[in-house]
Amino acid sequence: MSIITPVSGFDSDESEELAFKRLSAEEAQALRERQPSVSPWRIVAVQVMVTLLVALAAWGFTGRSGAAWSAGYGGLAVVIPAVLFARGLMSQFSSLNAATAGFGFFVWEAIKIAVSVGMLFAAPQLVTDLDWLAMLIGLIVTLKVYWVALLMRPKSKRSFSGN
Repeated sequence: MSIITPVSGFDSDESEELAFKRLSAEEAQALRERQPSVSPWRIVAVQVMVTLLVALAAWGFTGRSGAAWSAGYGGLAVVIPAVLFARGLMSQFSSLNAATAGFGFFVWEAIKIAVSVGMLFAAPQLVTDLDWLAMLIGLIVTLKVYWVALLMRPKSKRSFSGN
């Protein structure tokens, strides 16, 4: 087994104070324009489209409506909690200050996970002729939309003002 040695000159006990500068309103607006964010509603819309495509593909490959409903339900187990999460994060309470925004994020993420797990447990009672493989494929493919959204986010605009 090889031993990894620290880079020379590295001292883990040394703490450097980071410079903090409060941005003016103009600087904050310029930063938002250079680094645009992705709307959570856009991600949800793409998830809905992917869910429909996966359900149609399951129906096309298997010829069984049960597989299509199962794949669609798997996608809905991602989409419905994502809608709740997006709605919760976009609420006025979640944007009061940094503390409530952070708390709101964790609360809505917990709700999202609980609803997803609840929907998966309810699947055998709600989907007739449930195909577990199709449902899991629908769930996984719809979950991958988050990664696709990161790749497709608007490109940051470069500032030529020398900053």
